[in-house]
Amino acid sequence: MRLAILVLLFCLGAISTSVGQLPVRQQLTAYMQAQHDVNRFAGVVLITRHDSVLLHQAYGLADAEWAVPNTLDTKFALASITKHITALAILQLAECGQLQLTDKLSSFLPGFPNGDVISLHQLLTHTAGLALDFEELYLNHTAVAKDSALAFIKKQPVQFAPGTQVGYSNVGYFLLGQIIEKASGKSYGAYLQKNIFDVAGMTNTGLHSNTALVPGLARSYYREGDAFFKNPYINWDLNVGHDGLYSTASDLAKLDRALRGTALLSDASKTLMATQHNKRFPGNGFLDHYGYGVFINPYYNHGHDLLTHSGGYFGAMTTLDRYPQDEIFVTVLSNNQAESHWISYGLAGILFGKAVEVPYVHRPVAVAPSKLPNYAGHYEEIYILYTNGQLYLQNQETPLVPESPQKFFNRNNPDRTVEFLTTKAGRVYALTLTKGGVKDPPRKKSSSARR
Repeated sequence: MRLAILVLLFCLGAISTSVGQLPVRQQLTAYMQAQHDVNRFAGVVLITRHDSVLLHQAYGLADAEWAVPNTLDTKFALASITKHITALAILQLAECGQLQLTDKLSSFLPGFPNGDVISLHQLLTHTAGLALDFEELYLNHTAVAKDSALAFIKKQPVQFAPGTQVGYSNVGYFLLGQIIEKASGKSYGAYLQKNIFDVAGMTNTGLHSNTALVPGLARSYYREGDAFFKNPYINWDLNVGHDGLYSTASDLAKLDRALRGTALLSDASKTLMATQHNKRFPGNGFLDHYGYGVFINPYYNHGHDLLTHSGGYFGAMTTLDRYPQDEIFVTVLSNNQAESHWISYGLAGILFGKAVEVPYVHRPVAVAPSKLPNYAGHYEEIYILYTNGQLYLQNQETPLVPESPQKFFNRNNPDRTVEFLTTKAGRVYALTLTKGGVKDPPRKKSSSARR
């Protein structure tokens, strides 16, 4: 099958262009096969439309040292998709009257700085002003009591006064995990198991542990250049609420189906979850599209209603995309730091009829150094920097390598390319970005940069 698809693509001239000439199922298959063959994607992909499976395939290795392949039933670390489920649990507890979203943090964790001001709503929407993370505890220590962790978090500097800005915070969702325990009288994992996983039929989902054996759990590998490394030790007793869950692609599809009905949440709570609560804080990437544990219609939604959350941490890269109006579900779970969010974006682009470029091997070429300074400048929100004979995208951490006189790529992120548009006279007037194989509309070069 793999050889036949690649031969067909070659005959159609699509190896480095698009798969648009093929039926949708074959387009999806060809795109993902190229993600594996070219970009070394490892993980599982599941795509359904109207509950009909369009693609459900495993790629790469669950254990690279023992050459154990991923399967359709492999369990993957979910990373920040966990936040979606934490928010779901908080809304359940609100429905049951065990807490209110207006409750203050101090009601559950007395003595917390600003605890009389910070509300559960602010924790859910990343507007509480708390620090981004406390990973120095759950990465560097094998045993830290939760009380000690809370004491450490209390001393962390705040990002801003509660409710005045938006700033992504793993700390906030860790605290929500503790609040679930306080309000329910159950451990975080036990509450989720009884009230979410059992209800949705998610039999292969649970909470990570440093001691318990989890059959079929993939190891995670992070990348540095072309090499892969084992993820570091993580204390899963602390890395909860914001992270900490594992699941399968099939179980996430069960969660999607359960959320279409009212077994997990009422229609009113689902509406509350899917409300863009942060619209009063524009210009914050896409955090202004955040609801409760979910992004609503961020800019990469292809013009369709989208509920989404992604996660990424030391090799675990995950995306859960739900297009409710189209009844489309896409999940991409990777255990080797493949960029699941852009892969999912490309797959959705295929479903919505866009011309999507399949991954291909980028081969550097020489470009006359005198041409490079002409590409530098502002292209709307994109900045191209030129320094010491090198072009960079946005900052000096993203060098651009030419593959043609006008098209460039980044070695660490080859699924994102930059192509400069020029007039017949050779003047640069715009650029186009391609992400996950989907080409963005051209961004015009500012007039000040042309002078």
